[in-house]
Amino acid sequence: MSETTSEFSLGIWFQRLLAAILLGGQVLIHILTGKINRYNTLDQMAAVGPGSLLIAMLTALTVGMVFTIQVAREFISLGAGNAVGGVLALALTRELAPVLTAVIVAGRVGSAFAAEIGTMRVTEQIDALYILKTDPVDYLVIPRVIACCLMLPILTVLSIMVGMSGGVFIATNLYDLSQKTFLDSARNFLDTWDLLSAVIKAFFFGSLISVIGCSWGLTTTGGAKGVGQSTTAAVVTSLLMIFISNFFLSWIMFQGTGSAITKGF
Repeated sequence: MSETTSEFSLGIWFQRLLAAILLGGQVLIHILTGKINRYNTLDQMAAVGPGSLLIAMLTALTVGMVFTIQVAREFISLGAGNAVGGVLALALTRELAPVLTAVIVAGRVGSAFAAEIGTMRVTEQIDALYILKTDPVDYLVIPRVIACCLMLPILTVLSIMVGMSGGVFIATNLYDLSQKTFLDSARNFLDTWDLLSAVIKAFFFGSLISVIGCSWGLTTTGGAKGVGQSTTAAVVTSLLMIFISNFFLSWIMFQGTGSAITKGF
């Protein structure tokens, strides 16, 4: 019985994932044709950006501080203390800031999208939109997708800045590294592509989170219990897709041998 249930659940999951892919195509077509509800978009931007700002910045601050503790103690013992700032900057821009910020937004915003739209689905509010000749994709989905795609890169850039600030605080107060040495190292290690890669990743993660959250909401069945299951499944699927897509994006962007560290010395 458990094997049958597991297979059935896995089959349903793949069906909903396919529905999410199709919804993503619909969203792209509708955006290209200019079907954007500006009021709803601004409302969702406020919910995604300012609403997630505090928790994203606190996460970035603690990650920057902890990473600096772990790196500084090892690098100083090797006589490479002047590289601590550069290593932190590379880690934040290439991986930590875009991925962790996306995880936070997926947990906070993606779950809200699935719950809100799922509740509308089981209470037949989606059907009411069709009766009013309003396309749910235009009215509900596109504003959320645009909001995530625009606000997540901004949150990611702010996370990089806050994470570096946390690193500077730890390096100067606990390890007696000068602020100038720390920041000069970051400038020497980073180039424009590193910052651009963080923005590209954040944009892609934002599209994943919003489309998956909305799609799982639109395919919700089973009343209140179904809403809860859709919310959980949307978050888990978003996290899974973030980690998988991050691997491929990193492989495409940074494959081959690098020169950032040798350039920084």
